Amino acid sequence: MLGFTSKQLFGVGIFLFMIFIGVPLIIGATGRWDFYFTLTSVALLAIASAGVWLTFYIGRINIGQGAFALIGAYVSAILVVKAGWSFWISLPAAGLFAAVVAILIGLPILRLRGVYFAMITLVLTQVVTLTALALPITNGAKGISNIPLPSGISLFGIPILPDFAAMENTKLAFYYTACIIMILTYAALYRLVNSRLGHLCRSMQQNEELASSIGVNISYIRIVIFAISSFFGGLGGAMFGSIAQSVYPSSFQVADSVNFMLNCFLGGLGYVFGPMLGTLVLYFGWDLLFEFGKYQMLIYSTILIIIIRFLPNGLLSIRFGKGGDK
Repeated sequence: MLGFTSKQLFGVGIFLFMIFIGVPLIIGATGRWDFYFTLTSVALLAIASAGVWLTFYIGRINIGQGAFALIGAYVSAILVVKAGWSFWISLPAAGLFAAVVAILIGLPILRLRGVYFAMITLVLTQVVTLTALALPITNGAKGISNIPLPSGISLFGIPILPDFAAMENTKLAFYYTACIIMILTYAALYRLVNSRLGHLCRSMQQNEELASSIGVNISYIRIVIFAISSFFGGLGGAMFGSIAQSVYPSSFQVADSVNFMLNCFLGGLGYVFGPMLGTLVLYFGWDLLFEFGKYQMLIYSTILIIIIRFLPNGLLSIRFGKGGDK
């Protein structure tokens, strides 16, 4: 199963049990229903962060994932509100549209490396924000509001996907949906990393010239990986828009793109599931420091610097040591 060892399968089983059974039981016992939204946000941020991790895998520093999340949110909202599409169809369409935009943008900029590529991607979120403000179809600064909840889909009268509007607990429904998408995302990411394409990406990460000299089409691989990365960003953004039932030009900002990158660093760039752990720690870490008031950012930044300084391979390196792709 995806190349997992028996020990890893046991860990995955525990993880799935906690997500789908343990967490709902704990929330039901404590009455903290607001935690569903918190954990749903973590799952969706982890999906977008997975895309950023993938671009690191080809030796590129991506600080523009917020742009593709915003594109995905707007595409889904426009298709649902203005075109009358079902959310479930608009979701993959949003990811695919973000991937197409990534291909068009990536053709000229993926030739750049290091800080040059990072600086170009850094301004992408701001460019998309300004574009959303200017286009009539996005309603400018007003954004798109009153996005309906995901409607059901039936095949020959048999329900395939649920109608959230008919559900008593939509928070739980969104939580399960986000977790399922997150699991599928990381399963695909794990499979990709351990495929022939993943091996080619590792060779590019170490030495692009050498990889090219042995016949690796590095330009093609860079475009494919960047498109997949942006697809994940579009998915996460589309889900966020549906949960919030609104999308604005400020829904995703440059700070979000930076945080997507930090999630990868914190969890571990050498580990497929690093972005997931990094997102969880970063999200809750920021909230836990809220009590420190004006010192929150100072303490937060100091802790991040210390972790990155003494754990350059991320938090997962504490458990796994050297190596990667765990």
